[in-house]
Amino acid sequence: MDIRALLREFDLRPHKELGQNFLVDRRVLKRILAAAEVGPEDIVLEIGSGLGALTEALAERAQRVVAVEVDPDLVALLRERLASLPNVEIVTADILSLDISRLLQDGAGNVPTYKVVANIPYYITSAVMRHLLEASPKPQLIVLMLQKEVAQRIIAQPGQMSLLAVSVQFYGQPRIIAHVPASAFYPVPKVDSAIVRVDPHTQQPLEQDEVRPFFEVVRAGFAQRRKQLRNALVHGLGVSAERIAQAMQEAGIDEQRRAQTLSIHEWVALYRALRSKME
Repeated sequence: MDIRALLREFDLRPHKELGQNFLVDRRVLKRILAAAEVGPEDIVLEIGSGLGALTEALAERAQRVVAVEVDPDLVALLRERLASLPNVEIVTADILSLDISRLLQDGAGNVPTYKVVANIPYYITSAVMRHLLEASPKPQLIVLMLQKEVAQRIIAQPGQMSLLAVSVQFYGQPRIIAHVPASAFYPVPKVDSAIVRVDPHTQQPLEQDEVRPFFEVVRAGFAQRRKQLRNALVHGLGVSAERIAQAMQEAGIDEQRRAQTLSIHEWVALYRALRSKME
């Protein structure tokens, strides 16, 4: 597919404000498809369909593809280009405004097992990741094209953890599949990218009603990264230093540690210890 020719044919140009950079390297396209392991029984939710190159390739392999695109001009192009593909449903919407279970449910009202493939604008990466990982039911797997720096933050290990890393790794196991140079896109972005696959955990570390208070603790811990975790939690949670110290001791976490050094297991242990001190 000649991206430039297609844009000229439909009198379109990439919108910088929507973060539109279209994939032109078919080798990268194949890596995305391989990472998603799409087969004839799969239902695929694609986010950011763009000009439809990936949509078309997914439709060749999957049972059903629900393609979400926010730009109405691109939707018009997609509807014309992909009109001959009966297993593709094109939805004009911002994915963050959609109830994914309702979007994917079949004629009987059942929500099937599904996979997510997305080439999303980098500026909404965190919000989209959270929306997908908090969906019910969760995807079977997620394959995303992300800014390389963001991808590295997501897979970080204790010592380099961030709120984003905890937010993703609490729900699933992320890994980088491949690095993608900026030259693989048109127009060429200023940064390189990476293909990231996230496999959601079969069981998350905490019950659903504990997730919000858990992340309140995590956000408080990361709110002042340069401070020791004990001091950041005192300030962020409004809990006494004595209670924080007792909870950290109970969780087996040294008071001088900083938020970026904790593993998911340690955050969960700390949350449980704090909860017991505040009940």
